Amino acid sequence: MNKEELSTVLKKHKLWLAGKEGGESADLSGADLSGAYLRVANLSGADLNGANLNYANLMCANLKGAYLMGAYLINANLRYANLSDANLIGADLSDACLSGADLDGARLKNTKF
Repeated sequence: MNKEELSTVLKKHKLWLAGKEGGESADLSGADLSGAYLRVANLSGADLNGANLNYANLMCANLKGAYLMGAYLINANLRYANLSDANLIGADLSDACLSGADLDGARLKNTKF
């Protein structure tokens, strides 16, 4: 996925979160977002199942209630990210930086750290 496509998805997701016309929940399932700059992005409730987020910068991102089943977050920067209530079942967070991350209520069965 290129930067322009990702930007469009994020804009529509922002509208969806605000309940505005033209909004659409972000479906990034299976997307290759390796190395993506998503610092402070609001992906609350987004579908990121199976996405490749290796080396992505998700510092301070809002991933509350996001679906990250089987996602790859190897070496991802998740410092201070909100992962509360996120579904991380089977995700790979090997060598990810989780300093200050909120994992309250996150589903972590078979998650690799």
